[in-house]
Amino acid sequence: MTVQQVEGRQAGPLFSVVSAVYNVSRYLEEFIASIEAQTFDLSRLQVVMVDDGSTDDSRAVLEAWAARARCEVVVLHQENAGQAAARNAGLGHATGEWLTFTDPDDTVNAEYFSAAARFIDEHPSMTYLCTNTILRMEATNTLERHPRAVMFARGDQMVDLDVETSVIPNSTTTSLMRRDLIGDLRFNPRLRPNFEDGDLAIRYLMAAPTRHVGFLTSAEYYYRKRADQSSTLQTGVSFAGRYAVVPREGYLALLDDAEKQFGRAPNWVQNHILYDLSWYFSSEDAMANSASAIEGELAETFRETLGEIARRLSPDVVDSFSIRKLRPHWRDILLHGLRDEPWHTPYAVPDKHDHAKGLVRLLYRYVGHPPTEALVVGGRRVEPEFGKTRRIDFFGATLMWERVLWAPTTGTIELEVAGTRLELAETWAPRRVRSMSPGGVRKMFRPTRLRRREALDRIVPDPVRLAAARGPVRREFGGAWVLMDRIHDANDSGEILFRWLREHRPDVNAWFVLEKDTPDWKRLKAEGFGSRLVAHGSLRWKLLMINAAHLVSSHIDAPVQRPPAILKHVEPRWKFTFLQHGVIKDDLSRWLNAKQMDVFVTSTPGEYESIAGEGSPYVFTDKEVALTGLPRFDRLFEKAQRIRGDGCDLILVAPTWRNWLVPPLKPGSQRRVIDAQFFETEYAKAWTAFLRSAELAELAQRTGRRVAFLPHPNIQPVLGKMDLPESVLRLSFDGADVQEYFARSAVMVTDYSSMAFNAAYMDRPVVYFQFDAQRVMAGGHVGRAGYFQYPRDGFGPVVEDVDAAVAAVVDIAENGYAARPVFQERIEATFPMRDGGCCARVTAAIEALDRR
Repeated sequence: MTVQQVEGRQAGPLFSVVSAVYNVSRYLEEFIASIEAQTFDLSRLQVVMVDDGSTDDSRAVLEAWAARARCEVVVLHQENAGQAAARNAGLGHATGEWLTFTDPDDTVNAEYFSAAARFIDEHPSMTYLCTNTILRMEATNTLERHPRAVMFARGDQMVDLDVETSVIPNSTTTSLMRRDLIGDLRFNPRLRPNFEDGDLAIRYLMAAPTRHVGFLTSAEYYYRKRADQSSTLQTGVSFAGRYAVVPREGYLALLDDAEKQFGRAPNWVQNHILYDLSWYFSSEDAMANSASAIEGELAETFRETLGEIARRLSPDVVDSFSIRKLRPHWRDILLHGLRDEPWHTPYAVPDKHDHAKGLVRLLYRYVGHPPTEALVVGGRRVEPEFGKTRRIDFFGATLMWERVLWAPTTGTIELEVAGTRLELAETWAPRRVRSMSPGGVRKMFRPTRLRRREALDRIVPDPVRLAAARGPVRREFGGAWVLMDRIHDANDSGEILFRWLREHRPDVNAWFVLEKDTPDWKRLKAEGFGSRLVAHGSLRWKLLMINAAHLVSSHIDAPVQRPPAILKHVEPRWKFTFLQHGVIKDDLSRWLNAKQMDVFVTSTPGEYESIAGEGSPYVFTDKEVALTGLPRFDRLFEKAQRIRGDGCDLILVAPTWRNWLVPPLKPGSQRRVIDAQFFETEYAKAWTAFLRSAELAELAQRTGRRVAFLPHPNIQPVLGKMDLPESVLRLSFDGADVQEYFARSAVMVTDYSSMAFNAAYMDRPVVYFQFDAQRVMAGGHVGRAGYFQYPRDGFGPVVEDVDAAVAAVVDIAENGYAARPVFQERIEATFPMRDGGCCARVTAAIEALDRR
């Protein structure tokens, strides 16, 4: 039967689209265009648009469309009551045989309803039809795979959920359901912000005569990921109901009802709930999300409910879940971490090998009190060379612990925990385990990719690898120390250590890498360092990197530490030293734990202890972590002695960036772009208001200072477009001596930037202007609140509004541009050694890596 025959069977609508509309007028024309472009007979399509009390012109746009539309368009209006209430209202006006609940900021492809009509006719027993969701990334104008794309990999198909238990249905937004089977089911308005769709879909299928579900690859639904993160799901990570109501009244209630109906919750129901729970874990595990961290009573309530849910889930379903990545420690938390029973992994994972020192790092995890532990190497019981226990925190509590042990590789390694011998596995949740001999250690840490490349080289030699192995190249670059800051700029600890090495340690084969013809490239070349500059991305750079013994950088992004252009040729063998570009004060463990670091530079006792200390969330021990001070501090120390009094002529305003203001880095790049909506953000408005303060301008003029604005490099692209007074000096990092700016500051005004440590190191007073503290501290930016608490440990007052920020600067000015005693005491306690010896200490730590 043809599509035209399918469409012509009845006069009434075959499909009804019900859509809840709230302040989305800027997206409606695209939504309307995608409906009007359908190849399906529009006389058989009904669209019910429910305006849920919009305050923009959404209602006018809809009414204008209804007057001209080629399909039936019903426009309803109600006071704002939420998405579920709006959909329920629209459902009562729907007359189509099949219903779908398309969001008004999304679009569908032109064949969407034609493909659905054809599939429905071919599968009369089908009760639910899922369409192919594709992510539309507004910030980058690109399309990406949806996590559920795996269920559409086999093309158009119908499955029986009672048989194919490893698949789950889409939400009602991206699916179609039979109106005659919905009955009295309605969206539950309490399950905000993320489960009203899933709840209705599951309850509908539980009540349906069959669970025959179609997966229609050819019907494409384009789900918009808004650049400003303002959609219901994007803002929902911080919604209290997501943790208090949805888990108990959504997931737990569904498991209860499924058990009553079927005797046991079907696997597809459990898998759906696991899929939803995986997003809670990934939000919590992410370095930056929209307030993914919860605490206090809300966290306690969520953990209690999560424990009840975990006890209802079958272990075999949790173990076999594969619809979305469920990381091993998430599974372990669901299976063990939420129970009051001691447990440990039945294996240990050797994940790092230090060839020079003959050590391997072993990890295992446990729940409850620390188990007994015995390490045996070559038949002899030994103590770990280095070790610690790190905590694994989720949802406001420590739910699991991880032991970190550095063991000698001089013999076969055996590890006994709680009286049980642990075999050694190559990965968490391993397929196989084994004993670990010295030869096994060496083989394990020769990556498969490297073995394959070596085999390929025997057939088709790599010309870059061949060139790197030639005598003249080895003589020039052999044992090299490669130093760098960012790919496209310098003037941070990488450059400062490079300069120190050239002056004080010419025996070190030191080179500096930078993008050619950038302002810093030209500056360094003009200063006589041209013979030691290597252009990033060039053939000469590749030859240098392949021969390098050490890579030393103030940054640890993948393009710096594991550049794709080098990975094409070799698996890096250099040892990596992370100089840092600031003092860590927040918890960055979720980002840094996965990084390969041989030296991890720290600058204060508090920072050192927060990373290497027992019970910290970091996997690093005192093997890697060194308390040396940033090389940058040596220059600050010198400048602080030289520039004083009237030389401190700047009121320096230096805020950091926000993760939600910029899209992710493109692969291989460290350059970011700023969305056009930046100027409408709270960030832009708050800092602009402060910089435009008449009182601040008057203070600067009266005291002989000048207001200077130095935003984070990620914000620099919009600096020239910001509406600032002419009296405000706009400063850039490119080609500039940033340490000079710090030295010239009479006071620094920042928010969360670690540059405050630079100011404090030079005894310059600080003001913290934190208008968005709640979002940032909950994990909305990079990292979460750590050991450093601004009111308790900060080097100046903490304020939350523009007037208070200006008043704090005025108070410091009235004190002779000096910190009040309480803040000066904190500065002195934070930096017990300000001696100009940081570069020497870092160099000693790097050289120690090569000594057994």
